[in-house]
Amino acid sequence: MTLRSHHQNFTMSNKCSTDAVDNLTKTLDLVIYVPILVFGLPLNIMALFVFCHLLRKWTESSIYMTNLALMDLLLLLQLPFKIHATHHMWATDKKLFCSFLESLYFVGMYGSIYTIACIALDRYIAIKHPFQAKQVRSRKTALIVCIFIWVFVMVAVSPIYTFREDKKDMEDFHCFHGFSNKGWTTAVIVCLEFFGFLLPAFVLVVCSAQSVHTLKASKSINPMRQAGVRIIYSSLAAFLIPFTPCHLAILLQYLVRNDFILDCKHQESIALFIQVSMSLANMTSCLDALCYYFIAKEVRSTKNTVRLSISRARATSTSEV
Repeated sequence: MTLRSHHQNFTMSNKCSTDAVDNLTKTLDLVIYVPILVFGLPLNIMALFVFCHLLRKWTESSIYMTNLALMDLLLLLQLPFKIHATHHMWATDKKLFCSFLESLYFVGMYGSIYTIACIALDRYIAIKHPFQAKQVRSRKTALIVCIFIWVFVMVAVSPIYTFREDKKDMEDFHCFHGFSNKGWTTAVIVCLEFFGFLLPAFVLVVCSAQSVHTLKASKSINPMRQAGVRIIYSSLAAFLIPFTPCHLAILLQYLVRNDFILDCKHQESIALFIQVSMSLANMTSCLDALCYYFIAKEVRSTKNTVRLSISRARATSTSEV
C-alpha cells in the first residue's frame, strides 16, 4: 500500500502541467477560428455555386475542386463545436457524439489532403502525358476517385471512436482534446504520418515540380499555361502551409506521450505548438480559395479558346467555299 502510494506521488510530481498553454489557446482559438469561419464558409459555398451552377459543363478539374470544397465545408462545420469544446466541458454521455464530430473533422482534413494530391496527379498526367491522358482522364474517373477518397478516409479515421478513455467514473471532458494512449501508439502515428501526410505530400511535390518544369520548358507561353502554373503553386501553398507544421507537431507530441521528451519546458512548448498548428491547419479552407479562383478562370479560358477555334474554323471553311 505504501509502495503504491509512493509510486502515485512520484508519478504526479513528475507530471508536467500544461494549464498555462490551455488558457492561452482558449484565446488563440477564437482569434484563429473566427476569421477562418467568416471567410471560409462564404468562399466555399460560393465555390460550390460556381462549379455546380455557373460553369454548368463539368470537367475533371471542376469535379475535384467540388470535392475539395465539400471537404473544406465539412472541416469548417466542426469549428463551432471546437470553439465550444475549448471553453466548456462536455458531459460524459456526449462522448459518442464527440467522437463522431472528431471523425468528421479528420475526414475533412485528410479528405482535403488526398483531394489536393489527386488534383496534382491529374494535372501531371494532363501536362506531361497529353496523349495518354485522353485514355486515363475522364469525368467518370474523377468521380470514382472522389468517391474512393471519401470511403478510404472514413474507414481510416474510424478507430477514433476507440481513442477516448473508457472510464465509468469519468465525468465531464473536453471534446477534441485528450485522446487516450491508444491514439498515440507507434503504429497509429506511423500510419498517420506516412499515409496521412508524407505519401500525399510526396505525390504533390513530385507531380507539381514535373508539371511546372514541363510548362516552363514549353516554347509557347500562353495565358492557359500561366494559369496552370498559378494553380500548381496555389495547390502547393494550400497543402504545405497548413499541414506541414501540424504533422510535425503530432510527431513531437508522440515523443512526449511516449516519454522520449521529459523536460517540462519542452513539453509545454510542444503542447503550445500542436494547439496552434492544429488550429492553423484549418486555414486550408481559405487557401483552397486560390485554387478555386484559378481553376474557374482556367475553365472559362478553355471555353473561350474552344469557341475562338470553332469560329476560326468556320471562317476558314466559308472563305474556302
